[in-house]
Amino acid sequence: MKQIIFLFVFSLRAFVFFAQPADSTILFEKRKLWLGIGAATTAAVGTTGLYYAWYKDYNSGSFHFFNDNSEWLQMDKIGHTLTTYQIGNAGYHACKWSGMSENKSTLIGGTSGLAYMTIIEGLDGFSEGWGFSWGDMGANTAGTLLFIGQQHFWKEQRIKFKFSFHQSGYWQYRPNLLGENLAQQFLKDYNGQSYWLSCNISFFLKKDNKFPKWLNVAVGYGADGMISGKDDYVILRSDGEVIGNQRYRKLLLSLDIDLARIKTRSKVLKAVFKTINFIKIPCPALELSRNKVNGHLFYF
Repeated sequence: MKQIIFLFVFSLRAFVFFAQPADSTILFEKRKLWLGIGAATTAAVGTTGLYYAWYKDYNSGSFHFFNDNSEWLQMDKIGHTLTTYQIGNAGYHACKWSGMSENKSTLIGGTSGLAYMTIIEGLDGFSEGWGFSWGDMGANTAGTLLFIGQQHFWKEQRIKFKFSFHQSGYWQYRPNLLGENLAQQFLKDYNGQSYWLSCNISFFLKKDNKFPKWLNVAVGYGADGMISGKDDYVILRSDGEVIGNQRYRKLLLSLDIDLARIKTRSKVLKAVFKTINFIKIPCPALELSRNKVNGHLFYF
């Protein structure tokens, strides 16, 4: 599921950020047309791809609900929040590119992630392998509100939702679930994922402040010790060690770099910086977990 979603975000962002600014009503109308075609095509292709990648091996039945709020120490829920936030961000810029007003871009573009994820949740509701999750919908709504709220009140994203990843050692115990290679682990292994609220401090200070506009302070959340969504699945190694029975949460504090705030004359670099700006840059970090504080020279 996440593979299709992230591809959608990447393609839409690249499409928007490499575009030249419009200077005529006719061009705006053409861009609205292309935006509509692109959004409809992406939704159709993405939904079809999801069906063959995730749903076709599971029987379909009547619509039902599924409570998975206790699974994965809520890492999957935060992933939903990040996804709707980032798609909403990309959708907003796409609408602005097409000539829509600030309010319409915020409303229409900002809710595009919620609309797309609602379709996915509907498919889950008819699949015997999953079910419609109110927890997922709550997380989807939170990501949308995080984007729209900031855009409405501040006309900018002062607090950005970001993602980072490091390879954990748990994939080797269940590679079919947590990923057989690095690319799969990036998307599937919650033990190696962290989610961040990256705050641009300079925008909360006086206008003439000297605080670097590209330097952020980030608060993160992660989890570790998981080889299953639930805590009742463990693996007993040959040496007697039990794997999967020591799940724990991590609270993180770190610095971050807002790549979109770095000044450059290169349009290519600007596009690249804005496209990958959802990734939290590795920086020194403090980790609070299991009632201990640990320091990291660079945290991924």
